[in-house]
Amino acid sequence: MLRETLPERTEARWLLLGVLVSSVGRGLTLPFLFIYLTEVRGFSDAAAGFAIGWFGAVLLICSPLGGTLMDRFGTRRVMLPGYLLQTLGSVTLALAHHPAAVIAALGVMAAGGAPTWPGGATLLASLTGEHERQRAFGLQFALLNLGIGVGGLIAGAVVDTSRPASFQAVYLADALTFLVPAVILLLLRGVGHAPPPRAASLQRGGYLTVLRNRPFRRLLIFALFLSTCGYAQIEVGFAAFSVRVAEVSPRVVAWALAANTVTIVAAQLFVVKRIEGRSRTTALALVGVVFATSWVILGAGGLAGGGSLVAALCVILCASVFACGETLLQPVMPAVTNVLASDELRARYNAATTMLMGISSVIGPVTAGPLIGAGQGTAWVIAMVAGCLIASALALSLKGLLTPAEDGRPVTSGAVGAHPAV
Repeated sequence: MLRETLPERTEARWLLLGVLVSSVGRGLTLPFLFIYLTEVRGFSDAAAGFAIGWFGAVLLICSPLGGTLMDRFGTRRVMLPGYLLQTLGSVTLALAHHPAAVIAALGVMAAGGAPTWPGGATLLASLTGEHERQRAFGLQFALLNLGIGVGGLIAGAVVDTSRPASFQAVYLADALTFLVPAVILLLLRGVGHAPPPRAASLQRGGYLTVLRNRPFRRLLIFALFLSTCGYAQIEVGFAAFSVRVAEVSPRVVAWALAANTVTIVAAQLFVVKRIEGRSRTTALALVGVVFATSWVILGAGGLAGGGSLVAALCVILCASVFACGETLLQPVMPAVTNVLASDELRARYNAATTMLMGISSVIGPVTAGPLIGAGQGTAWVIAMVAGCLIASALALSLKGLLTPAEDGRPVTSGAVGAHPAV
């Protein structure tokens, strides 16, 4: 099944290898940043929260600039400095003791990540044909989670709050993993170059042109609801509800996140194969239903409460069911984004989805914290379920704005090539 999923072009396969290696570095550090700042560097909980929020703010600010620069000067020229900035930021974070140095390191890492994340999607889309693009994005997500899982296991066996050097080691290792995709991109000299003058002249309007694309606007609204009531709730909403309402231990939350990763790695390629040739908007609508179901299961764990076995099983099952929705979302969302994007503005289209994740990562904790902190866990679950179902309705409404080819359905002889609505 893996051989069938691999992209046809060798360059795309090398890019996916870079994703796997760099995601191992992400797994080394992703679960431990808050612990590192508070237990090793002496930050208060509030200061650590501010520092992590600063990272998201810089990412949100720099993402649109990254998209513009990549469209104008080429993805390669912008991504390479981005990888170097991430390397520098991770090294600085490993060695920094003063809060100002930590803030600076996180800002540098976010500035470097702003172009590399959407840039990777832009490059992969440019190196794959429409017939294989959805499979390629699915494989990318599976490799991303495999790398994060491996990195997390390694870090879990190494880090120790009584040994600050152990944290420094994983951050330095993280820095090295950013250099691998950078070297791969350097060697792939034929990809990611600046557009020709004629193509550059078609970029006038920039993000305004992107937002005038009615189907893409609808896709962004769908993604905002789904991200706010989905991904943005994992770090705060899911964890807080599990510990405070279902009253399970943090260890159960860790098991749940591990179950999420295992489910994605095990199911992603199977799901990609099953949705081939089927409506993408229907798949996106199903994601909302699956996410809503996962929150209902978590709510049931809250009703069981008391840290009981039932509550623990519900928390773990919630994360696994959520992962099933992710295996549908991650191949389809970038495929729809890139089929709607023009070559001249492709990086801006991908950067717009990155910006949306930044916005939802701000909205999500703001909605979860006050509700769960005030003992309104049930209200939070109801709000998340409602938001996910609204996203499903938006996805179904998008179908009328796409051609059958854009929606991933077989094209009949009578199909019209233009958008049904503009």
